[in-house]
Amino acid sequence: MGTLTWGHDALELTFSTDDDAPVSLLSAAARDAHVAGGAPVGLAQVLTVDSGHAPASAGLGLTRLGSLLRYVDHQATSDAGWHRLLVTMEADGLRVDARMESPDGVAAVRSHLTVTAVDRPVVLRSVASWSGPLGATDDGAGWSLVTADSDWLAESRWRSRQFRDGLFPDIAATLTGQTPRGEVSLVSTGTWSSGRHAPVAAAAGPGACWLWQVEHNGAWRMEVRELAGDFAVALSGPTDLDHAWTLPLAVGESFTTVPVTLALAADLDGAAAAMTRFRRAARRPHPDHDRPAVCFNDYMNTLGGDPTTEKLLPLIDAAAGVGAEVFVVDAGWYDDSGHWWDGVGEWRPSHTRFPGGLGEVLDRIRAHGMTPGLWLEPEVVGVRSPVADRLPDSAFLQRGGQRIVEHDRYHLDLRHPAARGHLDEVVDRLVSEFGVGYFKLDYNINPGPGTDVDAPSVGHGLLEHNRAHLAWLDGVADRHPGLILENCGSGAMRADFALLSRLQLQSTSDQQEPLLYPPIAAAAPMQMLPEQAANWAYPQPGMSAEEAAFCLVTGLVGRFYLSGHLNRMTRAELGLVREAVGVARLLRDVLPEAVPSWPLGLPGWTDRVVAVALATERETILAVWRRDGAGDTALPLAGLRGRGCAVEQLFPGTLAAWQTRWDREAGVLTVGAGEPRSARLFRLTPEA
Repeated sequence: MGTLTWGHDALELTFSTDDDAPVSLLSAAARDAHVAGGAPVGLAQVLTVDSGHAPASAGLGLTRLGSLLRYVDHQATSDAGWHRLLVTMEADGLRVDARMESPDGVAAVRSHLTVTAVDRPVVLRSVASWSGPLGATDDGAGWSLVTADSDWLAESRWRSRQFRDGLFPDIAATLTGQTPRGEVSLVSTGTWSSGRHAPVAAAAGPGACWLWQVEHNGAWRMEVRELAGDFAVALSGPTDLDHAWTLPLAVGESFTTVPVTLALAADLDGAAAAMTRFRRAARRPHPDHDRPAVCFNDYMNTLGGDPTTEKLLPLIDAAAGVGAEVFVVDAGWYDDSGHWWDGVGEWRPSHTRFPGGLGEVLDRIRAHGMTPGLWLEPEVVGVRSPVADRLPDSAFLQRGGQRIVEHDRYHLDLRHPAARGHLDEVVDRLVSEFGVGYFKLDYNINPGPGTDVDAPSVGHGLLEHNRAHLAWLDGVADRHPGLILENCGSGAMRADFALLSRLQLQSTSDQQEPLLYPPIAAAAPMQMLPEQAANWAYPQPGMSAEEAAFCLVTGLVGRFYLSGHLNRMTRAELGLVREAVGVARLLRDVLPEAVPSWPLGLPGWTDRVVAVALATERETILAVWRRDGAGDTALPLAGLRGRGCAVEQLFPGTLAAWQTRWDREAGVLTVGAGEPRSARLFRLTPEA
């Protein structure tokens, strides 16, 4: 058997390279996990109009071309801390180049494929960015699929389902002598890449866990399929089946898939740690990464899109007084009418809201040593906006010769130079004229499958727009390298690594109820870096100290993102907020190195107690929320098992300390019973 082994000390992959079989992953080894495939799974799964599935089925796998492609050559290189592999395959007039890369010391691999029509034209229907076995060879016994549903105000709702408990029924396929045809898939359509499901999922089994992410700001598909002797995972961007995506390739033309990444470890927490390290290695450098700024935003449960000079100035003074470093004027700053939803697009300051000009407000922010920020929804133009008449139809997404309208907005097509030029003018003007150093980039509509203008299919039109959007963001960052960019999409409806690798932080939700936020905040590090997870902390005047602390702990487990009527608070109320900001500044030396784990498992939406741990080699930060009355809670911390630990209640320091007991041998922290609707942040420091 011909084989190819590639990788480094943290991850080693072995592929078959036989002349009579497709290139397939044979085994994968991380430092604490090893899996061996129980059935051949073609690495390159290419579906075309003239060569479908075999046997007949749906989805990304079991393609005829996938079974025909054969190994031709490979090239392995290493540079700047990255290991790269190129594997070339050919069959039936096509060449497929599979490109993989992995950062040194990280058990994760990123993959994408390029398909080239060498000898004949072809029409693509889908191309998987990765296809490989899981190593669930014992009939899937003990294996689970871990996925997250998502919605507005209800992001990151994770659940785990056993393979053999409803997902893959036992069908006695061995009696047929054929490969099972069923698959379990997750699909995202349009441009809310995390609007229905997180583009992150895992398959966890005895001693091994694969965690993967699709790195695309548009449509995608992921699937797990049963084979004879194993299960397989396949990941892709848009497809014909789900997204009206097809692409004709003339001879000599190529198509490259969206990237995907897979991490491997012994369990889910380990795989999440590996993926966290990969995300840090793979994102665009920015000065904010090493020292994440403490932000105040005027929107949530505060001004709610109705800013004025009169309302903002005292709020700015109060935010500076508690130690905020960025002050963001959220939605409404551009509106004179009071009804701005369908009129946005020019992004010029209101005169009625700011009689002395917006500059007066932003100057007040700067006078306190804070960075001024503005909310922007760049990709949309309201149907009443003057910009809608100034830009040509070709600058907007269209179907059948008409501009697509969604919730009284048109959607820019960023393939078009006029659309990009308009947005470049807006950003550059606001930076140069007002000294804006931070933009919250929101995104509140989903235009659907795509556009048929200058595109062979609606889905491909959307894919090219998605890629143009990323290129536009890269251009903004190139021109303004210190500008901080926040990703927001009606909360976290567009939280994918294509964007998160470029932008510095991510709004995790628009959820306004403090009691509902903890599972969102605790689960966020499955999908993004802890230091990117902007969890709203919105204490309010009149809250009890425990209620305010509950809100503030939610903010402290990620990028501290403060709101609330601080200017109306008592001295004691402000003191608690100021204490939280001080802890946030302390933690920003910790979070950029920390990896997440979940002592109680990934949180459920209605769990009475929610917990998340963020650990470095030096310390572990642990947040615990009690949403309902509960007794003692045992919190396993496997990484600290066998070590003595000092346990400190890091926040709040001015409220009653929760009783804790550390069991060194078991590696379990027991937290004593506390009152409902309360939360604490602990620091565990292991003995040297």
